[in-house]
Amino acid sequence: MPKPLPRPVLLLLGLVLALSPAMPLSYSAEAAPGWPQFRGPTGDGIVGDQGSVGELPVRWSEDENVRWKTAIHDTGWSTPVALEGKVWLTTATRDGHTFFALAIDAETGNIVFDQPLFECETPEPLGNNVNGYASSSPTIEPGRVYIHFGSYGTACLDTETYEVLWRRTDLECRHYRGPGSSAILFEQLLILTFDGVDQQYVVALDKTTGKTVWKTPRTTDFNDLDKDGKPFSEGDLRKGFTTPIVIDWQGAKQLINPGSRTMYAYDPYTGKELWKVRHHGHSTSASTVFAGGLAMITTGYEDSQLWAVQVDGRGDVTDSHVAWKVGPKDVPQTPSPITLNNLVFMVSNTGALTCMAAETGEVMWRERISGGYIASPIAADGRIYFFNQNGKTTIIEAADDYREIAVNELDEGLMSSPAVYGDSLILRTKTDLYRIQNSAAAQGMRDSNR
Repeated sequence: MPKPLPRPVLLLLGLVLALSPAMPLSYSAEAAPGWPQFRGPTGDGIVGDQGSVGELPVRWSEDENVRWKTAIHDTGWSTPVALEGKVWLTTATRDGHTFFALAIDAETGNIVFDQPLFECETPEPLGNNVNGYASSSPTIEPGRVYIHFGSYGTACLDTETYEVLWRRTDLECRHYRGPGSSAILFEQLLILTFDGVDQQYVVALDKTTGKTVWKTPRTTDFNDLDKDGKPFSEGDLRKGFTTPIVIDWQGAKQLINPGSRTMYAYDPYTGKELWKVRHHGHSTSASTVFAGGLAMITTGYEDSQLWAVQVDGRGDVTDSHVAWKVGPKDVPQTPSPITLNNLVFMVSNTGALTCMAAETGEVMWRERISGGYIASPIAADGRIYFFNQNGKTTIIEAADDYREIAVNELDEGLMSSPAVYGDSLILRTKTDLYRIQNSAAAQGMRDSNR
């Protein structure tokens, strides 16, 4: 299992940082909305009201509307998080031996913190090229950032001093293809998901101390054992990579947290299982979206479908609370769906774009956009942004007919889902981190800082 770096090494790194020249943080008085977790403030990719911040750009290239571009070392598909003038993200060596946290000055793009947090002598091979050792996204709140690498380690850092406040390396599972589920904050809890080939559970930690508050095993019957009692697929059917969301339904909170073969809802305060729905998919990755009392959940691989589940049930509600299903045609295995204007939009891994009525699942239209897709879309200002693995972004109107607004291109593609900071897109490609901002706004901000 991974081990933290020796204390003398961490102390030396801290001393070097303390003696380094302080980077300017011109956003110290800024009230721009942040991007605190995977898929944003509400966990569903919706940017929300930007107020006076300004609209996000709809056109960019390597030569247009790029405020800054910063190379990121090693490999990571984690979504950046942004708050209080800094962008945080993770990366790891390709061999899975060293795991890093980075902070970037949101004004300048300069790296102000770059520290290895964990090491692992014997990481499990990934066995694919669509995941890595740093695919789990951080989550952030004022003063603290929570860095998560699945079973390889979880840590809490002070965002100003960069001190490690607590760390855990004892939350184990065999990810087999690498970790993928991201951490989320809920009130005083940091909630983590471990769907491995050997064990599957959800755990909530006290965000202040890192101590376990509750831990709930999955109750899935995988029915995948051979005559010797071993999983016949080496456990592939048991894995999951989904990041949960917390919803409010009729005054009560639910943690919607799908796993392989089964969709689940839990009480986020106690971890008690509330309801579940059985299905035939596995290795589910997409996050749930919620609208009109329906949790819309993809089933993953093997039998890819999108199911809309009524959330007022208790126990096994497979036969009673599934309102509609679509698929397997054009249903994504990896990118999350998004809902806006009573419509559901989804892009498949191969670029099939579908719009459906959220209430009924009726398909309104289908189009094909170029490239392969891993990143989840975002929506802002009545527009939806889809980012592909070749560097292209297709922007459409959130409407019941297909209306393309723009297609933009960068040198490298996106495996990471995007982040938003104020009126800027924070895009992580396979090699670099970008801040994309309308040129007039960027120039105005530069002038105001002189």
